[in-house]
Amino acid sequence: MHKIIALWAHPRSMSTATERIMRERGDLDVLHEPFMYDYYVGQGRDFPGFEPVPGHPTTYEGICDMLQERAEAGPVFFKDMAFYVVPRMLGDREMLRRITHVFLVRPPVASLLSYHKLDPDFTREEVGIEAQWQLYQAAEAEGLSPVVIEAEAVRADPKGIMRALWARIGLDYTDTAFDWQAPPEDWEHVSAWHEEASTSSGIRTADPEEMLRKEMEFEALVERVPHLQDYLHHHAPYFRKLSERALRV
Repeated sequence: MHKIIALWAHPRSMSTATERIMRERGDLDVLHEPFMYDYYVGQGRDFPGFEPVPGHPTTYEGICDMLQERAEAGPVFFKDMAFYVVPRMLGDREMLRRITHVFLVRPPVASLLSYHKLDPDFTREEVGIEAQWQLYQAAEAEGLSPVVIEAEAVRADPKGIMRALWARIGLDYTDTAFDWQAPPEDWEHVSAWHEEASTSSGIRTADPEEMLRKEMEFEALVERVPHLQDYLHHHAPYFRKLSERALRV
């Protein structure tokens, strides 16, 4: 059986751009948020801008089976939100141990701002960072070696961080992964959410004052949408725990 590598993210954490790097390697069978189909379609939740692909499995068990089947032919990589599979995977030791777990985090002020622009009605659960921490702890308790990477570190040094990540999870360094070509066809069902990652030719470098601007913008937004402050207070401790464990170069 080949590897099944998961990038467990939270919404607006630069996960699609990171997935794009993995796609451009050319040696992985890459899936885009397969467990979305269980969380939203199978469980009857609304997700704006999502057009399900006919025939995709819509249950947790069916998606796990699909991943296992595809891993029979070659190594598989998928990007997903941890809250799609928590708490189901926490009690599924077989699948938990089958996966090579990577976690991607971004400062929640930045991800909350971006999320609110696309879907003002998102829930506290959908912020997603608490679920990442729960899944990280479960993987660690199984004696696995989950890896954490930070979005801002990838932006600052994409080749350095990805080289270190690939070394940790048993993949060769591939320089062509950073030169993006045409956008993947299977992003079309969620194209409204990934315009920048679809149209860019590589990771966009942050400017030094970007986070300060986002903090000021968030403060202004909270005056109009006060529950976002509660979302931040709830998820910030989990972000800090994961960030403390992040891969450093």
